[in-house]
Amino acid sequence: MAKKGKYIYDWPRPMVTVDAVVFACEGDKTEVLLINRKHEPFRGRWAVPGGFIEIDEELEDAVARELAEETGLTGIELEQVHTFGKCGRDPRGRQISIAFIGVATQEQRETIKAGDDAAKAKWFDIKELPENMAFDHDEMVGLAIEKLNQTGMDSCFGRNDI
Repeated sequence: MAKKGKYIYDWPRPMVTVDAVVFACEGDKTEVLLINRKHEPFRGRWAVPGGFIEIDEELEDAVARELAEETGLTGIELEQVHTFGKCGRDPRGRQISIAFIGVATQEQRETIKAGDDAAKAKWFDIKELPENMAFDHDEMVGLAIEKLNQTGMDSCFGRNDI
């Protein structure tokens, strides 16, 4: 375990975050879980659940923690799918985010509740996503939808037209 202390470097350091793109089925619709941000930056805009990793935390633990803190969802199997690192994606500074995808069961789908940095948590039909999502999360969700199709995870939905 690393000791807490003051870390000083001669050059800037990037921030590292994790994001969870979680899908579920509602009837014949595929939905994705989004949170409405409670705080700046992008207060009031929709985003996927996520946040900063702790200094001694594994990525998988961090994404599960953030998902639980912001939506109440636990027990979701999450798979790392992509790293987002475009300069300027976060107005607070250089940020790199590792995106994970997962699929919630119907029972898990019904347990969501906003918490921590989320003013609201809501399922959205992937064909009716909100415009102007926070950060680059529209791109993140789009890539996750592609990955869902490519990896065969869409078979859990019983169809291949996602």
